[in-house]
Amino acid sequence: VELVESGGGLVQSGGSLRLSCTASFRSVTMGWFRQASGKEREFVAAIKWSGGVTYYADSVKGRFTISRDDAKITVFLQMNSLKPEDTAIYYCAAESASATIATLYRFWGQGTQVTVSS
Repeated sequence: VELVESGGGLVQSGGSLRLSCTASFRSVTMGWFRQASGKEREFVAAIKWSGGVTYYADSVKGRFTISRDDAKITVFLQMNSLKPEDTAIYYCAAESASATIATLYRFWGQGTQVTVSS
């Protein structure tokens, strides 16, 4: 089982980034979480592979969009209107009975740093 993330980096406030997570298998649910320095890991967005139902944290609704490419088994997180408070390590996760609860995800990527400067 492997999740490989890419796309993090440094961007100015108001800018955009797109994160990618390529999986070695299709799972029922894939999600993105983030962890800022000194804070707990928090839910960002998730998608049900079948049907494409999506879930978002209130803090990112209207700014972030999660999507998938079935052929490439890849999940994307398009992040627009980025704010300094979005700065964190972003983790891809897979295989969970719950879209939003981190502890229920079985597999995790290595994380990718997103830094938003003011």
